[in-house]
Amino acid sequence: MAVLEGALRADADRILGRYPEGRERSAVLPLLYLCQSIEGRVTDDGMREVAQLLGITTAEVRAVATFYTMLRTERTGRHVVCVCTNLSCALRGANDLLAAAREAVAPDHSGTDADGAITVHEEECLGACDAAPVIQVNYANVDRVTREQLLAILDGLRRDEVPAAARGATPAEDRKS
Repeated sequence: MAVLEGALRADADRILGRYPEGRERSAVLPLLYLCQSIEGRVTDDGMREVAQLLGITTAEVRAVATFYTMLRTERTGRHVVCVCTNLSCALRGANDLLAAAREAVAPDHSGTDADGAITVHEEECLGACDAAPVIQVNYANVDRVTREQLLAILDGLRRDEVPAAARGATPAEDRKS
């Protein structure tokens, strides 16, 4: 099944056009983001198409897709909740937050709830140590989260109520479907 067809292929061509001749492989990340915007994850078909567009191997594309945690290769919910577990956050209770989120969302340890609404993901570092413990909801940080706040956020996400970002604008929806 073609992932980048029609208008999406035109988007891919525009992305490729940003890179000078001979440097097209630098477009791998934006092209993978484009593929992810279709189904909420990067599929094998999407990786093959990106590889063909760039004239590189699917293995090279897969290496990029599996290295960056913001790219999802598994089934992902409409909302992604990342819990930072690096040292600053861990010292402020992040491991307990992660356990509570996993239990509330997917006690079967799949990471995504049965409704496909929420995916919980452990993140090595969200780069906001001064605001620990930090979670990220759909790429927007929420600072100094308590267990009660986390559970309230998860309940809100089930109703598609996304919390405001701690600073800056809340990123737009990243799926086109």
